Amino acid sequence: MKDKMQRANLSSVSEFVLIGLSDAPQVRFLLFVLFLIIYLATIAGNITILVAISTDTRLHNPMYFFLGNLSLLDILCPTVTVPKMLEALLLENKVISFTGCMLQLFFLIDAVGTEIFLLAVMAYDRYIAICNPLQYMNIVSMKVCAHLAIGTWVVGFLNSLLHTSLIFTLSFCDSNEVDQYYCDIAPMLALSCLPTYSRELVTLTVAGVLGSSAFVVTLVSYIYILLAILCKNSSESRHKAFSTCGSHLAVVCLFYGTTICSYVRPSSTYSLNQDRIVSMLYGILTPLLNPIIYSLRNKEVKCALRRVISQVRTALTRQEHRSRSLASSGTPAIG
Repeated sequence: MKDKMQRANLSSVSEFVLIGLSDAPQVRFLLFVLFLIIYLATIAGNITILVAISTDTRLHNPMYFFLGNLSLLDILCPTVTVPKMLEALLLENKVISFTGCMLQLFFLIDAVGTEIFLLAVMAYDRYIAICNPLQYMNIVSMKVCAHLAIGTWVVGFLNSLLHTSLIFTLSFCDSNEVDQYYCDIAPMLALSCLPTYSRELVTLTVAGVLGSSAFVVTLVSYIYILLAILCKNSSESRHKAFSTCGSHLAVVCLFYGTTICSYVRPSSTYSLNQDRIVSMLYGILTPLLNPIIYSLRNKEVKCALRRVISQVRTALTRQEHRSRSLASSGTPAIG
């Protein structure tokens, strides 16, 4: 009876207020400009990679297929949170609907979870390419790549569905202020009027098992890759391989470290200032760095981009000459 009365007194929350950003006008404007530039650069960089991979047949192979999937995730991840953050900074509109908050959390966890598994798949792909190059095309065929990519997206989707359902089937108190600039697991659990121990336990267990499994695959793959590099006779080859793998490992460690700090821990340890910085690292900075580290430093991608730019320039030049010739002859241009 007492439990029923407590449940009856719980208010139904229809919207939330995101309070994780500064209210000072000058600071808000500077943050708006900074995050807008970073977001536009992230979107432009990843779209550029997708265009290069899709238009150049030389890049139609497993490695660039996975890079294309990574670019899609790096577009999705900041797009889930940054536009709302920019709106809050510019217009001071920090209100988000219950449904909007739920969708934001779902797509964020989906993007982050899928990227964790995709990084593991990419590490395994590089392991096969470097440690067993003669059998590479037999082991990692495009059919296998498609299955692996679909698997990462499906597992990420199911993982996100579980976490989102656990959070948004809770009852929330009168307070609807989320201590973050987006809807996330820890601040949402903090708003619950009901005990969250069992849900936190499920969240930590699932995140720990899936995350640690992907991390082990990634770590072991890179260990074997580094050992194979050390066996190379040419010092130039070793230096080049170390440079590439070092950059990849830096991004992987940054992404895994920040996501583990955010999700594989109890909500009682939640700290607004600490978590805001951590979430910006994996949600905003990593998607900006990935195209630079994985693709734009790659000679094949650079050549593909030059060919795309050259084709666009040629097409524009031909269109300009055609328009001029039609104008000089007095014939109206069609299309």
